[in-house]
Amino acid sequence: MGGGLPVASGKKIVQALQRAGFITDRIVGSHHVLVYPGDRTRTVTVPVHGNRDLKPGTLRSIVRQAGFTVEEFADLL
Repeated sequence: MGGGLPVASGKKIVQALQRAGFITDRIVGSHHVLVYPGDRTRTVTVPVHGNRDLKPGTLRSIVRQAGFTVEEFADLL
């Protein structure tokens, strides 16, 4: 993929994080809060607004909170 930041909706991001082992802890409004079992410090909040793509800064923050590199996260999508 060239190391660039992928373009994806919140729904796709939640599915990718679940494939990586994250579980949905709670949903507050349109925000899904996912945690990694055994490491509560890896808590990620993902805004899910229909099929709208996330802004690059928001996606980069989610990747950082989840503890992945951009390349690792792109492979999950």
